[in-house]
Amino acid sequence: MVHSPAPTRAEASDVATAVYDSADAVMLSAETAAGEYPIESVDMMNRIILEAEGDEAYQASTTSKQNVVEPTVSDAITLAARQVAETVNANCIVTYTTSGSTTLRAARERPTVPILCVTSSLSTARRMAIAWGIHSVHIDQEERFSTVVKRAVDIAETQGFASSGDHIVITAGVPMGKSGSTNVLRIERIP
Repeated sequence: MVHSPAPTRAEASDVATAVYDSADAVMLSAETAAGEYPIESVDMMNRIILEAEGDEAYQASTTSKQNVVEPTVSDAITLAARQVAETVNANCIVTYTTSGSTTLRAARERPTVPILCVTSSLSTARRMAIAWGIHSVHIDQEERFSTVVKRAVDIAETQGFASSGDHIVITAGVPMGKSGSTNVLRIERIP
């Protein structure tokens, strides 16, 4: 799509294959850097991604990958977060994280709702921003879980992920700020 507004069959296939392979991100280089149709290229790539993600074969593939669960607390929490979010029709899953590993694990579940990554680590927020289904927000370190819940509600509301009466699912680790300690799942209703 460097010299044409329409992709070749190979270009379209490459984008769709990346989606079916559960890639977190798809990138254009020459098309947007030096191509004659940068906006059209990005728009076309987006349409291909949306079409592939809406395909029944992709949905079945995603569901089969969700069943690979490691015997860890983090895996149990993220699997439960996806299931709970679907059951209560939550608007988003909020992961309060230090390292981002639980957030990435939640993204591997390919939930039907967005994942809101809330972290006090700027580098974690930046790394999570490119992963599938994740919206990152950098905040100051919180010391108490009750404060994390309040912040999660506020952020979900102000970022447009939820509004009054909606449910959100929150994952975190107690004690706060300790990497690898995810052990809490909470359902919270937006007041």
